[in-house]
Amino acid sequence: MAPPDALRYLAGRLDTCLGDSVYDRNANLDRRIDVAGLGNALVDALVVMDDRDFLARHGFTRGHMTPVDHAQWQTAFEEVERHGVEIQSGGSCANSIAALGLMGATSTYCGQVGDDPFGSLYASRMREACGETALKRTRDHNTGKCLSIISSEDAERTMLTDLGAAVTMDGLGDFADVIRRSKVLHLTGYLLLGEPMASRAMEAVAVAAQEQIPISLDVADPFVVGVTRDAMWELIEEFADIVFCNEEEAKALCGVENAEDAMMSLGEACETVVVKLGARGAVVRSGGRDHRIGIHACDAKDTTGAGDAFAAGFLYGYVHGWDPVRAGDLGARIASATVAQVGAVVRDRDQLAAAVAAARG
Repeated sequence: MAPPDALRYLAGRLDTCLGDSVYDRNANLDRRIDVAGLGNALVDALVVMDDRDFLARHGFTRGHMTPVDHAQWQTAFEEVERHGVEIQSGGSCANSIAALGLMGATSTYCGQVGDDPFGSLYASRMREACGETALKRTRDHNTGKCLSIISSEDAERTMLTDLGAAVTMDGLGDFADVIRRSKVLHLTGYLLLGEPMASRAMEAVAVAAQEQIPISLDVADPFVVGVTRDAMWELIEEFADIVFCNEEEAKALCGVENAEDAMMSLGEACETVVVKLGARGAVVRSGGRDHRIGIHACDAKDTTGAGDAFAAGFLYGYVHGWDPVRAGDLGARIASATVAQVGAVVRDRDQLAAAVAAARG
């Protein structure tokens, strides 16, 4: 968990650096990268199956992310392998950054993989989406991996995650310069779960804040809120310009019983808040005003990455100067296309271009 004292220290240091300056999007110097993302680089192993007996026997909470070690992951993988497993690149932030690249935005991702076949596959998939990346490799750990068990009944997904190399990055390195050339820094709450990635997140925030670059944070998961609530709340209040969360995460983060009160609290803490409501769409609060975002119905096959896809669509609109309703509509369109397939990233560029054109109007 990221220590709150460290966040307060960082806030004081940045106050000294920035004074009373206010970000002006028209004052960018040479920011040719639309969105730079920092996250935990995880290979996704996707399997569609009747999940209830498996989850009950192992005691995993349906619909949540559960951290496991390599041995637990391998045991679970071998048990479900007979159902047919699809391997893709993944990680919440990487999903959003890949979707942005495939939509035509200029996006770059920083994460760490192992020097192994999974790591090579991961790098290849991210290059396909974004072109050049800022990925780091290590020989000290295996590539991290996430087993997504997708219910054949209702497409709900339960994730078992072995973080491996993803959470051992020893510094930002050249990625600090990538942030300085970007219009938005995008992070997810998973980074706050422990060291050294909590420090890498704060270092990235420091660079972005010093350069007056907007910071986007996807809360990520109710489990993450439960572990990092105080640190995450400070990060939102001090630095975040855009916050993405679902209804359960918003209520847990704010300690309230309904989404409306959570929206009010979050709206007072940062400029733009997006609360995703599943089949009821989403609400975007920006500039003190609430905007309802509808859904684009589809035949759901896999909810994996729906929130990441929404964030990608919204950020595409944001960096292109769209209003919150139009950006939110694109987020809903990309999320719908993602849910209609197995896998967290839609890789059909024509399909994504059509969604962008439809949302642009």
